[in-house]
Amino acid sequence: VTSAPGPGPGEGMIPVFCYEANGSCFRTLHPFGIQVAIYVVCALGMLLTVLGNLLVVIVVSHFKALHTPTNFLLLSLALADLLLGLIVLPFSTIRSVESCWYFGDDFCKLHTFLDTVFCLTSIFHLCFISIDRHYAICDPLLYPTKFTIRVACIYIGVGWAVPMVYTSIFLYAKEITEGLGHFLQDMPCVGSCQLLFNKLWGWLNFPVFFFPCLIMIVLYIKIFTVANKQARLISNMKKSVGSQLHVGASKSERKAAKTLGIAVGIYLLCWLPFTIDTMVDSLLDFITPPVLFDILIWFAYFNSACNPLIYVFSYRWFRKAAKLVLTQGIFCSRTSTVDLYL
Repeated sequence: VTSAPGPGPGEGMIPVFCYEANGSCFRTLHPFGIQVAIYVVCALGMLLTVLGNLLVVIVVSHFKALHTPTNFLLLSLALADLLLGLIVLPFSTIRSVESCWYFGDDFCKLHTFLDTVFCLTSIFHLCFISIDRHYAICDPLLYPTKFTIRVACIYIGVGWAVPMVYTSIFLYAKEITEGLGHFLQDMPCVGSCQLLFNKLWGWLNFPVFFFPCLIMIVLYIKIFTVANKQARLISNMKKSVGSQLHVGASKSERKAAKTLGIAVGIYLLCWLPFTIDTMVDSLLDFITPPVLFDILIWFAYFNSACNPLIYVFSYRWFRKAAKLVLTQGIFCSRTSTVDLYL
């Protein structure tokens, strides 16, 4: 994720400066009603992101029946989205609405670091989840031995560590900053929170987002092809012998693959416009208007609020667990052993 270019005054809007200093960015003043409406929409989005992902974290952590490798990956994914909603989005909201950064250069760098880490962590986890579903559907007999809780924990560690190292190098390494100075755009105006290496960062971010997405697409095409073949095989064998046979992956495994496939599809829908714009914009000397940039980045942020909604509408066990949590049944120690799949 990159920071938006320094804003200028928009047509029909009243331009003022962010700071009373030379080189200050313009602050765009929206009409009061529009400004309040934008804050309300952003606040509702943050609330949905935080509460939805907090519910996923509580549900998966509390109920022992859900302590599976796949669900631990979902738990870690929800944690990344939860932290994005709690730590990053409040300040991004103020920056988007006010067109200014009021929190200092050091916190600007930290905010950009956390923003990038949480977003990259999400795509890494979705990629690992697609690998998990690939094993579950395409190799169901060996799946319990190939994808254990220990393997899931390794994936989770990699999914957090690699984004942290990658982002730290480009944000905090002075040698990188000095050596790549010719990639930088002109000095941003005061109050823009524009840190990253613009042209270089746009080109580096594209493969970081694109290749995991490509892996997910290829794996899910294979998953759905195999799942459909298994479903036809089961149906034909049931008709021929008139018995309940279990061939290949179970119905629940196929449903999980379908649900997570929807999650990946929504991720691509939310993030690809921003990722492509970042790369193309770096070729065209950053001509994207700040308003359009904010729309694209908030469209990407919206993905963090979508996953809990996908689970609510797709999984009966999640709805049952959420009901127990919301009715305070979770505080009864016996609920942790409830069979949510009945």
